[in-house]
Amino acid sequence: MFTEFHKSSKATGGGDWHPGSWLNSLTHGILKGNWNFDSLWNSLTHGSSKENRKLGRHRSADNYTPHLRNNGAAVFEYNFLMSLNEKDYPYYLSQAYLVKTGQKLNLRRPKSLNEKIQWLKIYDNKPIKIALTDKVLVRDWVKEKIGDEYLKPVLWIGDKFDDIPFDAMPFSFVVKCNHGCKWQFIVKNKQEFLSNKDVFNSSKMYMDNWLKQSFFGWSDFETQYLNINPKIIIESLLVENLSEEPEEIEVWCFNGKAKIIQKCTNVYKNNKFSHRQISSFDENFNHFNIKFYSNNEIIQTEPDEILKEAKDLSETLAKGFKLVRVDWMIYKHKLYFAEMTFTPHSGFIFFNENHNELQIKLGNMLNLKGD
Repeated sequence: MFTEFHKSSKATGGGDWHPGSWLNSLTHGILKGNWNFDSLWNSLTHGSSKENRKLGRHRSADNYTPHLRNNGAAVFEYNFLMSLNEKDYPYYLSQAYLVKTGQKLNLRRPKSLNEKIQWLKIYDNKPIKIALTDKVLVRDWVKEKIGDEYLKPVLWIGDKFDDIPFDAMPFSFVVKCNHGCKWQFIVKNKQEFLSNKDVFNSSKMYMDNWLKQSFFGWSDFETQYLNINPKIIIESLLVENLSEEPEEIEVWCFNGKAKIIQKCTNVYKNNKFSHRQISSFDENFNHFNIKFYSNNEIIQTEPDEILKEAKDLSETLAKGFKLVRVDWMIYKHKLYFAEMTFTPHSGFIFFNENHNELQIKLGNMLNLKGD
């Protein structure tokens, strides 16, 4: 396949799984729970008269369409979410949290990691996060803090798909939007891509539509995606083999300090994604077995110098932020910056084992009153 859409690999800067795909197992579990669906639906579509007076309008199914889906898609429709006043974010975020987790959200005294990430969405949305979520502007930050040798080569930046100079592009490359998650496609063979009009036209259609939208409207209140000026950025595809993906490193920094360091490898069978192999460490590089998804395979490898380098560099980039996951990829034994993720998994994290225990343990690591 010479063109691929929505890849999550750090080779493409794809970042987190979008809520429309990664929460499948979590939402399926909610659907099998014991809470009352009719009561939840009623609260979503109508609410109490007291709440209606507080919000200054009557909430009805005509105003928005919530979804309880097996695929974990965003709870509210795009247009409704984009039309909301900022003061209403806490209420509707709480409704989304209830749909996706089956639990009430405590924004006043958040304890779990998921709750604290929801708090960060609403109450820690400082402008610098918007700039560093922008895949173009973040490059200046990285260059200033750690040097441009960690940046992936950029081939072109522009405003329109029609302006892309494809004749000047190499054999393979990545075309992405700067203002979203997984809004991108990989060109593995330029000549085949350009000669196949169906694929070329569908790629243009996707990109044109992405450029007209804000990813905030699909993200369940990830406010750092608001007000990013949409651009197209084309990067080199940093893979040694087009049928493989490079290793990735994810460094979770709590109040500026790396607490979880993970090395990730995507495993393919018969040219299809099978699962991820994950080797996790704590801040002292002791093995810290933490499993996000059922198809993750926990392996134990020894920490190497490149892992330690990623930790040090991530702490430099994370200074001054309460929570950020700094993502990297490894290409030819060298680190390349992928992105800074301020609300990992949009705060809907499901640990495959010991979920409640890990939620509280990691939540205790995060001080919302500090940097």
